Amino acid sequence: MSACDLHEYAMPGVQGINPYQPGKPISALAREIGMDERAIIKLASNENPLGPSTRATEAVSRLLGEQARYPDGGAVELRERLAQHHGCSPAQITIGNGSNDVLDLIARTFLGERRSAVMSEHAFAVYPLSTQAVGATLVVAPAMEWGHNLDAMASAVMEDTRVVWIANPNNPTGTWIDSDALHGFLSQLPQDVVAVVDEAYIEFVDDDNYPDSSLWLDQFPNLIVTRTFSKAYGLAGYRVGYALSSETIADLLNRVRQPFNVNTLAQVAAIAALDDQDHLKQGVELNRDEMRKMEHGLDHLGLEWIPSAGNFISVDLGQPALPLFDAMQKQGVIVRPVGNYGMPNHLRISIGLPEENSRCLQVLTTILREQQ
Repeated sequence: MSACDLHEYAMPGVQGINPYQPGKPISALAREIGMDERAIIKLASNENPLGPSTRATEAVSRLLGEQARYPDGGAVELRERLAQHHGCSPAQITIGNGSNDVLDLIARTFLGERRSAVMSEHAFAVYPLSTQAVGATLVVAPAMEWGHNLDAMASAVMEDTRVVWIANPNNPTGTWIDSDALHGFLSQLPQDVVAVVDEAYIEFVDDDNYPDSSLWLDQFPNLIVTRTFSKAYGLAGYRVGYALSSETIADLLNRVRQPFNVNTLAQVAAIAALDDQDHLKQGVELNRDEMRKMEHGLDHLGLEWIPSAGNFISVDLGQPALPLFDAMQKQGVIVRPVGNYGMPNHLRISIGLPEENSRCLQVLTTILREQQ
């Protein structure tokens, strides 16, 4: 039997998956174009340009000699610290190898054949991957002004729907749902449908009308809120995420969770990061200031962009984005094309350090002028 024959024996949902495409690593681009890695900037993966807290790196360094031991499979200390942070019980928390891992746990727990999930057009790419992998049907509701159309999503809920995926703020558009709208949607959702509110970028939001959905867990027993340490906390390389939910849901998720899914170094880094809120605040303030500069720079170029509540901005180039993406990479600037999100004319640009953002705008300006 050839390897090609085995493709036909995979589960149908797996056969139809287009794998997630991460942002290109700096090392890979350096090899491709023959450029020193130090001359390349990466604004493709919504990472924190300040890096992790020094408390986190110091906590990790103290444990480097103890890695022959398995990690705490229940992440007890981390869950206790998160429970203090959120004012809930540790039994309401599920730890994941990044929040993507938690999203996958949710799909494995509540979805499968003859069940469906609902998501918005232009929403996070992991939702369809996790849904299809377990053989469930995905229903995509049309977006409104690049964001979630909650009325359309409510209409898409059917008798076999068991999960609704909501990104707030959304990646890659940066759009967000206000408190009244989201609360109203959750209130009308059937109780046998799990509402997953993905708040990976919540720390960057600066608006009084934005909801912290974790405060509604007592009102909605079918609500799961996911968070991550990969963005504002600068721990993307460690892979730590978590879900907040009822104890019943957390118990179910933990039944399918791998027992050692978050390693020791990641756990101690996350605990230390939580204890350094000054570092978090510094990163959020940097993002706010540099976002304004990026917006002004794009305005100066005559480009339209989607107002973003995250640490990235999606810009409409008014033409297919891939050629410009390639041209920017040849100049040592890595951004993110989002054609796979139904946005072929957009580039998503992460907000970096001041000098990185200035160079990104400079390179984009040069390429656009060369086209004239």
